[in-house]
Amino acid sequence: MENEIKYKILLVEDDKNIARLIQYNLDKAGYEVQHAINGAFGFELVGKFRPDVIISDIMMPEVDGFAFRKMLLTVPEFKAIPFVFLTAKGEEDDILQGYDLEIQEYIVKTSSPKIILAKLKSLIRSSEAQKAQGETEVKKAAASMGAKVVPDKIPEIDGYKITQLHKPFNDIPGGDFIDYVKIDDDTVVVVVGDVMGKKWGAWYFAVAYAGYVRSAIRAELNNGKDFTANEIMQRVNSAVFNDERIADVFITLSILIIDNKNNTIGYCGAGDIPIFHLSNGKVELIKSEGTLLGFSLDGKYESINITLLPNDEIFVLTDGIIESRDIKGQSIENERLIEIILNKGENESLPFINESVAKLTNSKFEDDVTVVCIKKIK
Repeated sequence: MENEIKYKILLVEDDKNIARLIQYNLDKAGYEVQHAINGAFGFELVGKFRPDVIISDIMMPEVDGFAFRKMLLTVPEFKAIPFVFLTAKGEEDDILQGYDLEIQEYIVKTSSPKIILAKLKSLIRSSEAQKAQGETEVKKAAASMGAKVVPDKIPEIDGYKITQLHKPFNDIPGGDFIDYVKIDDDTVVVVVGDVMGKKWGAWYFAVAYAGYVRSAIRAELNNGKDFTANEIMQRVNSAVFNDERIADVFITLSILIIDNKNNTIGYCGAGDIPIFHLSNGKVELIKSEGTLLGFSLDGKYESINITLLPNDEIFVLTDGIIESRDIKGQSIENERLIEIILNKGENESLPFINESVAKLTNSKFEDDVTVVCIKKIK
């Protein structure tokens, strides 16, 4: 295989003999292959296996190839995976219908293994070239604009220590972002967001959303009264709801207000991962019930007030860690992250989490990894 990369192929085919023959040749060529007998099982496998290419028969029971492809087109992440139709027919109507569904290639089953492998290799090369071009454009844009989605400097606040971990997927500026707004010596707003479904272009929207949040905070400050995390979230939600340019951009957002004067942290989330609260050797998951931003004018956001004891820690994160898979293909999920946190002992939290998850996944991540830790130090 080129550059020793083992590409993953999902084969969807109901004929066991044909599937066995194709899988044998793909295995022999160095591909990692999983097989599904129809579109329904294929759709389940796409999310778990994360294939680089999908090869699907058309004529299958229950969910045929056309229906399977239409299901994939409803999920932006799945739609972007190169798709090949495999058929026993060479009929023009089938071919045209396939291309209407935005497929990349069409292979007749009677083609020799060499032809199938050659077309597959060409498709992967083309996909990698497009990906490389997209990555280059995002890196150039990030460099030219000088805009960052993760700040270099973390504000200080008496009685608390804030640390951050951010690893962009494949070193490409992505959809995760962190921001801090220091209101005064006793108040800091912490923001963690994740723009979904836009691949490398998510960075552009992450910068825009960070600006929305800062504007909402400034507006609340100008009101001349104490403000809460849910009031900031509702203001951001209203702006997003009324902006047609980002109507199809989904985002999760966590907002926390550290109030040293009152010794509280006000938290509000919009479709985000629960925050993890470590206290006295136990980890509690705290979940805010707010909806994803922009879904409705009233997001029904709530503020949750948290009081930290000395040495307590709060972890705010996107889904990069918990959706990462170990070497057996199992997701980390909340339970194993809790185990990691509880096993850290006297170690610094974020370096320990980073090292532990890297061991589990063999340092292979499928998304940006972002965590902010807030520790009560006195």
